[in-house]
Amino acid sequence: MDIIKARDLVFEYIRRDEEGNVDGITRAVDQVSLDVKQGDFVAILGHNGSGKSTLAKHINAILYPTEGTLLVDGKDTSKEENLWAIRQEAGMVFQNPDNQIIGQVVEEDVGFGPENLGVPTEEIWQRVEESLKAVGMYEFRKHSPNKLSGGQKQRVSIAGVIAMHPKCIILDEPTAMLDPNGRREVIRAARALNHVEEITIILITHYMEEIIHANKVFVMDKGKIAMEGTPREIFSRVEELKALRLDVPQVTLLAHELRKSGLAIPEGILTREELADALGFPRQMPRREGN
Repeated sequence: MDIIKARDLVFEYIRRDEEGNVDGITRAVDQVSLDVKQGDFVAILGHNGSGKSTLAKHINAILYPTEGTLLVDGKDTSKEENLWAIRQEAGMVFQNPDNQIIGQVVEEDVGFGPENLGVPTEEIWQRVEESLKAVGMYEFRKHSPNKLSGGQKQRVSIAGVIAMHPKCIILDEPTAMLDPNGRREVIRAARALNHVEEITIILITHYMEEIIHANKVFVMDKGKIAMEGTPREIFSRVEELKALRLDVPQVTLLAHELRKSGLAIPEGILTREELADALGFPRQMPRREGN
């Protein structure tokens, strides 16, 4: 079943002058159609200004279509009577965790969402425990968020969304402000939620290394979907990605250059292990004690 279905989606930003007259119109999303099935891990890529974050805000009904439709679990996001249900089913995590964390203690912050939903107190604490364990932050439940690292804060933000029991979580460039360790923590938590909890994950990012475990990838440019496919299919099109001003993982780029030089290795290499296998190198063996 499709959890998200977009058909000919258009969104236009309208600029106005000081007197309120229309000064210009920018089409940020242009005739986008896509389907996401329940339980998928989907990545949406694009350079700055490509429209990917604008599209993400439609899934949570923060923005409404100028034209076309977007359905979340069969509910039209443009209809006001659907907003409460949609925002319960599609949770949003933004770039800066400090903008989402409001509690003085981690467990209180995570419980804020379900409390607003009217969840009974006993169930709130059960959800808080489950959510913090799901993102590997349970041992920090009594800590102040101010004492956490960026990656830990973002995992607390994700736990706060999980506690509301959504079917889908939209991660809008959640690692943009994090160091490499923080990025790994957040992506590892997102993958675990997808595999173990079967929550649909929509990851908006421009870090190519983060998408290799996705089921499907959409690449946006100028508000349109320029490419779509599995990570391997997308990374097999290195020159097209470069033309869209997108980086390629170093191992994929190296494999691409080796292919161009005449080596018979497959396209779309995603990991160092795959490249080592393609080149016939033995996998590194664990060292024995005493050696």
